[in-house]
Amino acid sequence: MNSIVLLGSTGSIGVNTLLIAKRYAIEIEALVVGRNIKLLNQQIKEHNPKYVAIANESDRHRVNHTHVFCGDAGILELLELTTSPMVVNALVGYTGLAPTLKAIALGRKVALANKESLVVAGEFIDMSKIVPIDSEHFGLWYLMGERPFSKLYVTASGGAFRDWQIEDMQRATFSQALKHPNWSMGNKITIDSATMTNKLFELLEAKWLFDTSNIDAVIEKKSIIHALAEFKDGSTTAHFAGVDMKLPIAFALRGEVEEEILSPVNLLEIGALEFLPITSERYPIWEIKQHLLENPHLGVVVNAVNEEAIKKFEKDECHFFEMGKMVLDAYAKFDNIKAMNIKEIIEIDRDVRSYVK
Repeated sequence: MNSIVLLGSTGSIGVNTLLIAKRYAIEIEALVVGRNIKLLNQQIKEHNPKYVAIANESDRHRVNHTHVFCGDAGILELLELTTSPMVVNALVGYTGLAPTLKAIALGRKVALANKESLVVAGEFIDMSKIVPIDSEHFGLWYLMGERPFSKLYVTASGGAFRDWQIEDMQRATFSQALKHPNWSMGNKITIDSATMTNKLFELLEAKWLFDTSNIDAVIEKKSIIHALAEFKDGSTTAHFAGVDMKLPIAFALRGEVEEEILSPVNLLEIGALEFLPITSERYPIWEIKQHLLENPHLGVVVNAVNEEAIKKFEKDECHFFEMGKMVLDAYAKFDNIKAMNIKEIIEIDRDVRSYVK
């Protein structure tokens, strides 16, 4: 891999991708960001990309670069001009779907951290072109090898309210939901972690990536075990690693890694490990887990209503548990839809958002 295009360069995945690229002398052909122009300018100075794209035309004058593209259409235009064999998609939300599809249409590999691409349109995406960057899916891939498995598990931290009394969660605020117990991430993924939507999405991603519905999630509060594979011989293996995305990124960019990227886990420092069930009482969205795995085409519904529900929660237009109720309501309302192509995915997404609003 001599060069990459990086979508979402100012988020935690993007920043770590640039560190790995620098370590292995991988050129950055293009950078795509949302609104963090200050950090983008620092990245431009250090990595000298040929092209950049930003969310808003109004910010163009602030960008220290001559080839600046703007908006969703700008990202697609930028992709057409680039020639790198790999696109790292670390964009957040539905906006990441079109670039994933475009990159694949252009014959590129996609190192994918954008969950929504597979959640919304996994049925229409060529999995042979996808390399997952999520620590959970990387962990599953790392464990599985060629042996026949019977069940796959990913782990969840439990989110910001995992130790709260359920009645107190009714009054939880947006800022409280952003206080993740294990790490610092962007707003949307942290809210999704608190509602367990993030984990539901990861199960759906795993369904497409590994062609199985026999998958589940459990809470492991220390976030030391990321994935487990249960094999047909009756044995189960677990993937232990520190909370650091550099390892999956290094494998995505390099294919193979033979040097230390992370410090090995100190088993004596970990002490006891505990696995807990995910209950729909604390995480209402978990009610639809099995139905969604059996009807993965409904991922487009869950994603659209979830993005709109988070906006309402941030504006204090609904309380914490109402987000889950909104998802369950829209899921029941649109349970008979099934997209036949990407055009219909876009129409369903629009219809669900209109319904929620």
